[in-house]
Amino acid sequence: MEKSSNILDKALSRRTLLTGAGSVATMALIAGCGNDPATAFPAGSISSSYTDADILNFALNLEYLEAEFYLRAATGLGLSAADAGSNAGTVTGGAKVTGLTPAQQNILNEIAYDEQSHVQFLRKALGSSAVSRPNIDLTFFGPLAVAAGITTAATGAGSFNPFTTAAPNAWDGFLVGAFVFEDVGVTAYNGAAGLITTAGITAGYLSAAAGIMAVEAYHAAYVRTYLTAQAYQLGTTAYPFFGFANKVVALRATLGGGNETALAGPVAAATTVPNATASTIVAADSSALAFHRTTDQVLHIVYGQANVPSPNGGTIAAGIAKGGFFPNGLNGTISVTNN
Repeated sequence: MEKSSNILDKALSRRTLLTGAGSVATMALIAGCGNDPATAFPAGSISSSYTDADILNFALNLEYLEAEFYLRAATGLGLSAADAGSNAGTVTGGAKVTGLTPAQQNILNEIAYDEQSHVQFLRKALGSSAVSRPNIDLTFFGPLAVAAGITTAATGAGSFNPFTTAAPNAWDGFLVGAFVFEDVGVTAYNGAAGLITTAGITAGYLSAAAGIMAVEAYHAAYVRTYLTAQAYQLGTTAYPFFGFANKVVALRATLGGGNETALAGPVAAATTVPNATASTIVAADSSALAFHRTTDQVLHIVYGQANVPSPNGGTIAAGIAKGGFFPNGLNGTISVTNN
């Protein structure tokens, strides 16, 4: 388990000089910002029952998932024992993605490095309060894809698996898997920011969350831009991965609610000036503000279980504590749905 970290450290040694400066910049990113975070989130999304450690550990669980996804795709191995915690759960599934170009491999290495660094940063910030990696099931992409209506990898055999899409579309298939996570990561950080206490803001936790969210947004934008560009070049019918991504959008909306932006294919050129429209590359509202999700909405998505209406009013999905990518649930206080 130690080997993957060494592989990435060597492959990305050019970035090690930036690590120290990046940490300082992250903590200082929005220091002094006068905006009141409570005004940026809807009623009911902010709970005083959570401590700052609870919020950071919720984020750490999601970073464990993303780090394992990218590290295993990049190296065939996951987090080191030191980065997974003393009571780490097991990881099922995941494999090194083959058939990539050197450029694609470099991009994958960099994103894997970022996610590994997020885990390390949050564990350091939490210290002895950091939860260990929970059990993670990366084979859940199969049933998730079926639920979304993605029944084949198009150029490969069997059910959709982002780690084993056949060449020459290995990268395309993997990015559809990445698309499942990246938008959720951005909306989760944006939603959780309003939960951080005044003391936590002073301590720099909000700045840190903003810094991580920015990197996740870069990842999400790359994935969205690539899939859209391929659809423009090849056509949405000839390029099925574009449609796969939009099926993911629809499923996420069904499972966890929250606002979503589907990818848009080629459209006729505008005839009016200025030629500016609301973006579908960026997942944002009409004011170009990033969407957010509550912790409950995120849990519904990663557990793969929707909030089902009850015939007697209310819902019957409260109390969901595990499933999907986390077969035994998240570690920490924020792990069970309230609605």
